[in-house]
Amino acid sequence: MNPWTPTGTVYGTLLNFRREWDLWVPRMTQDPHKAAPKAPVLYVKTANTFSPAGQDLVLQDGGSEVDIGATLGLVIGSDGQVAAAALLGDWSVPHASYYRPPVKFRCRDGFLALPEQVTPGPVSDWAALQIAVRRNGELVQTVDLRELVRDLPTLLADVGEFMTLQAGDVLMVGTDCLVDGSRPRAKAGDRVEISAPGFVSVNVTVGETA
Repeated sequence: MNPWTPTGTVYGTLLNFRREWDLWVPRMTQDPHKAAPKAPVLYVKTANTFSPAGQDLVLQDGGSEVDIGATLGLVIGSDGQVAAAALLGDWSVPHASYYRPPVKFRCRDGFLALPEQVTPGPVSDWAALQIAVRRNGELVQTVDLRELVRDLPTLLADVGEFMTLQAGDVLMVGTDCLVDGSRPRAKAGDRVEISAPGFVSVNVTVGETA
């Protein structure tokens, strides 16, 4: 069986964990937005970012580190409902703002680490999922889906208010930050593992700069 890759569009969600939302609240009234977002804030992970299981991540343009974005991706089935889910590694170039991230920081080649296969099941099975992030065997973050601003059904419903997810699309529920607002980071030579009970893990080695 070939490693899984998405057959549709992959969407990411910003500001969907309470810790980061709370950190951003004092700045949400500033220009250019002047108010907190009322709908989910989405971005697209383009097809060039897809990195099937077993591939290393190659740093680019002289970069020395990459942010680790562990998340759950909800995979849409032929009936328009969630058919499965997958752990994903949503890499990004470290940058100051997660409110409006430029595409160049998130959509570089190989910047979406995929598992070998997806996990079928209902959304209700994953409401309290905890995702472990390990770097060189050391636990550096636990992403707890109980801390979502919009839980899984609410996120799906709110996205459905302004767009229709198609069969094969993937909706990532968001990535959490650390206490200081940053993400865990990896550098060349680091081994990153993203795991959760019942799911196929994502394992990636960070290679040298291209």
